[in-house]
Amino acid sequence: MFLFPAVFIGLAIGLLLGGRVGRLAEVRLRAPWLFYVAIGMQIVAFPSLVLPWSVSEQLAIALSVGSYFCLCAVLFLNIRLRGLAVAGLGMLMNLGAILANGGHMPALPEAMRDAGLTFDGVHNNSVASADPNLAWFVDRFAAPGWVPMGNVYSIGDVLIGVGIALTVAAAMGVRLRAVRRREEAPPVLPG
Repeated sequence: MFLFPAVFIGLAIGLLLGGRVGRLAEVRLRAPWLFYVAIGMQIVAFPSLVLPWSVSEQLAIALSVGSYFCLCAVLFLNIRLRGLAVAGLGMLMNLGAILANGGHMPALPEAMRDAGLTFDGVHNNSVASADPNLAWFVDRFAAPGWVPMGNVYSIGDVLIGVGIALTVAAAMGVRLRAVRRREEAPPVLPG
């Protein structure tokens, strides 16, 4: 869900910096079908919000991790797009946390409390954990109360959002100019 705001932020940044929405149609992704396969795997693994079935925990873990590998493949095939490296770093951080914690993304109890979430055990791919492996990579922050359907998020989620926003803005033709220092004149030596 947090990807939608990132796309809109990227659009806003792009427009404010002179980009054109029409340029988004010119972006050519390599193997976009892998992105759709990854989404399909997530829906099958965690249908509770959308569909009326459930799968075993082992199958859900396999599908979830497999979806990350599909997304990593899309990332590496399209790394030429500005901003995707930032999103990729976030994705790899999330995948590391998931793999280091038995196939689930741990959420710190205090973050869950602050976000108004309560569950024991596994909910979709999240698990409440006060002492997870790779603690700095897990869902440790709560979305502000004014955010609709607020949740908990990780540093990886933040990087994914920033990367998506940068990718959208860059695809709109925005070019950030590097700030160049004026070249200083060489010192004049007495002599």
